[in-house]
Amino acid sequence: MPGEQHASAVKSRKVIVAAAIITEGRVLACERSAPPEVAGRWEFPGGKVEPGETDEQALARECVEELGVRVEVGARIGPDVPLAHGRAVLRVFAVRLLDGDEPRALEHTAMRWLSANELDSVHWLPADKPIVAALPPLLTVGLA
Repeated sequence: MPGEQHASAVKSRKVIVAAAIITEGRVLACERSAPPEVAGRWEFPGGKVEPGETDEQALARECVEELGVRVEVGARIGPDVPLAHGRAVLRVFAVRLLDGDEPRALEHTAMRWLSANELDSVHWLPADKPIVAALPPLLTVGLA
């Protein structure tokens, strides 16, 4: 049945989670170092959800691996963003740093804290643009 095939295709899609780390009305943007085709572009940090992990567990793990920080994962921001011709989906969550942790660029070339009026000052990856568009209200009222 076509409906069943579609359901299994949706389940087999990779889920990529990313963190919009919001502190004092600013969000953390990270500059990619690799692969070459996206090096120098900016993104929200994150990575693949591994088998057996929830989106939130994966995002907490990725924040430790990429930034050396512990986080509290909050609400979703924006829609699912299709990636890799529909073979993957990006989900972004509002995230708060725990216990004074300070992010470090462990896997990125650079990091910048951006206010709502600075969001367009970096060259975002295309997948992150719908999320960037949804951020200004969150940067004026705090964590969602």
